[in-house]
Amino acid sequence: MAKPNSADGRTRTSIQILILAGLCLFFYALGAWQRSGFGKGDSIALAITKSGADCDVVSNLNFETHHGGESETIGESEKPKVFEPCNSHFTDYTPCQDQKRAMTFPRENMNYRERHCPPEEEKLHCLIPAPKGYVTPFPWPKSRDYVPYANAPYKALTVEKAIQNWIQYEGSVFRFPGGGTQFPQGADKYIDQLASVIPIDNGTVRTALDTGCGVASWGAYLWSRKVVAMSFAPRDSHEAQVQFALERGVPAVIGVLGTIKMPYSSRSFDMAHCSRCLIPWGSNDGMYLKEVDRVLRPGGYWVLSGPPINWRTNYKAWQRPKEEFQEEQRKIEEVASLLCWEKKYEKGEIAIWQKRTNAESCRGRQDDSQATFCKSVDVDDVWYKKMEACVTPYPDVNDSDEVAGGELKPFPERLYAVPPRIVSGSVSGVSVETYQEDSNKWKRHVNAYKKINKLLDTGRYRNIMDMNARLGGFAAAIESPKLWTMNVVPTIADRSTLGVIYERGLIGIYHDWCEAFSTYPRTYDLIHANGVFSLYKDKCNVEDILLEMDRILRPEGAVIIRDEVDVLIKVKKIVGGMRWDTKMVDHEDGPLVPEKILVAVKQYWVAGGNSTSSR
Repeated sequence: MAKPNSADGRTRTSIQILILAGLCLFFYALGAWQRSGFGKGDSIALAITKSGADCDVVSNLNFETHHGGESETIGESEKPKVFEPCNSHFTDYTPCQDQKRAMTFPRENMNYRERHCPPEEEKLHCLIPAPKGYVTPFPWPKSRDYVPYANAPYKALTVEKAIQNWIQYEGSVFRFPGGGTQFPQGADKYIDQLASVIPIDNGTVRTALDTGCGVASWGAYLWSRKVVAMSFAPRDSHEAQVQFALERGVPAVIGVLGTIKMPYSSRSFDMAHCSRCLIPWGSNDGMYLKEVDRVLRPGGYWVLSGPPINWRTNYKAWQRPKEEFQEEQRKIEEVASLLCWEKKYEKGEIAIWQKRTNAESCRGRQDDSQATFCKSVDVDDVWYKKMEACVTPYPDVNDSDEVAGGELKPFPERLYAVPPRIVSGSVSGVSVETYQEDSNKWKRHVNAYKKINKLLDTGRYRNIMDMNARLGGFAAAIESPKLWTMNVVPTIADRSTLGVIYERGLIGIYHDWCEAFSTYPRTYDLIHANGVFSLYKDKCNVEDILLEMDRILRPEGAVIIRDEVDVLIKVKKIVGGMRWDTKMVDHEDGPLVPEKILVAVKQYWVAGGNSTSSR
C-alpha cells in the first residue's frame, strides 16, 4: 500500500481498512481457533480462516492517526530473521542456573546455586529444542501421578529415592506415588497430620511455600484442598526435580536459600514448609529463618519435618552425633523464640510453629539485645538484595487484637475481596475504585480471550504465566481448579504489586525480563504478556525476551501478547522467524482501539526433527 498523497487518499484508505476490519471480525467469528487431539505433541495448531482477507491489516487501523497520516503495511516488510535450533545438548538449558558457570562461584552459603546469568556476549540466540520423542504432558489430575519419560529422561532419582516413594520408572512413563523423604506412606496422610493443627481445609490457609521441594509432591497433594504452593529447589545433583514438578503441573521454580533474599513480597504465605530440606536454619544468626519470617503472613505457620526434630530417638538412623542435632534444634528454638513464634505441635519428626498476628503480643522482643530489626524502608525491595540476619518489623496496629497488615477473607472469597494493601493505601496510585475497575476490565479481557481460544478453560492449559501481572486481574479472571498462574511482577514496574497478588490468594514472583526466568525449558502451556514490550522498550533486547518466552513455552503452547499496535508489529516480525504461527486480533471494544492482541501457537518440533505448522 503506497502512502496516500492527499486527504482524499487517506479517506479512501481509512474506509477500505474499516471494511476489511469488518470482514476480518466476521471471518474470525467463523474460523476455528484450534483443534485438539492426543497424539505426538498433541497437535494443537492454529486453524485460521483463509477466506481472502488478510486480517493482519486490522492491526494497522489506527497507525495513520498515530503517525501523522502515514501508513505502513506489514506484508511489505522484508523477510524476518530466521532463528536456528540450538545444539541438542541445550535441550534442558537454564541460562541463569547453568551448571558449568555455577561451579565458578563460591560454595559458601550456597552462592554457587543462586542465579548467575550469562553476560551479553554469552547469550544464546537460537531456539532451544525439545528432546526427541517429546509429547504433550498428561492433563491434570493424571499429570500429578504420571510424566512421560521422553519429556524428562532422567532416571537417577528412581534409584536414589527408591525406598522413599518419590518416583518410579514404568515403561514409557515416570509414576509419582506421592511419597517423600518424610512421608514415604504418601503426602495425603502427611497433610492430614498437619491439618490436625493447621486450618488447611477451610480456606484460611491458601498460599504455601515449600523450601527444598524435591519433586513437589507436598504441593501436588495440597491442590485438592484448594491450597496453592510455591515450591522451589536448586538445580543440583538431583538434576530434574523442579522439571518433574512442572511436568506434573505443580507450581515450582529453581531456587535456593543462599545469600540473596527470596524473590517474594513480605507477608505473602499462609504457611511455609521444610521437609528434610537440608537448610541450616540455625546458622548465620538464624538468617534463613528470619527470611522465612519476612515472607510469612502474621498468624501464618512454619512446618519443619525431619532432622533435627526428635533427635533423641532418631540420631542413630541419621548417622550423626546426637550433640550436633541437639545444638541444631537449640539454635532453631532460640531463633523461633526471638521471632516470637509459638510452637503449636511437636510429634514424631514434625514440629509446627505459628507466627504472632502483630508485634503487640511480643513487645518484650524489642528489648532483647539480640533482636536486630531490619532498617530497610521498602521490605519488598528484594531483587538481588543481600539477605540479612535481621527481623522484619510488623506493620503497625491500633490494638492487640488486630492482624498486622490486615485480616484476609478465606479463599475463594479472598480472590475478589479488596486486598488490605489496597484498603490501606499502601500501593501508590491504586484506590479501592481503581482496583475494582481493574478486576472488571480483566473479566472482560478474559471473556474475549475465551472467544479467540476456546480451549482456554478446558484443562488444555495447566501451567500459565502472566509476565506482567500488575494487580493479578488476569489470573483472578481465569482462576480454575484446572490451572494455576505464575504471576510475575517485573522489577522495573512502576509499582510493587506482588503483595496484592498474594492477598488475593494467588501466587507470583519478582523477575526482570532482561534475564532468563528460573525455570527449565518447556514448562508453561500458555504465556500472557500484557504491555511487557512497551514496559521494556529501550531497557533490553526484544529479541532476547521473545527467545526466553520460546524457551519456557511447551511445543504447541499458546501465547497472548497485548500491547500497542506499533509494538506488536515489531514483535510479529521477530516471531515470524521463531516457528510460531501468529495472528493479530482486535481489542474486544472494536478495531478503532489502538491496543491489539497478538495470538500465537508455538509449532511442534524436536531436536533433529521437522516442525509442524498450520500454514
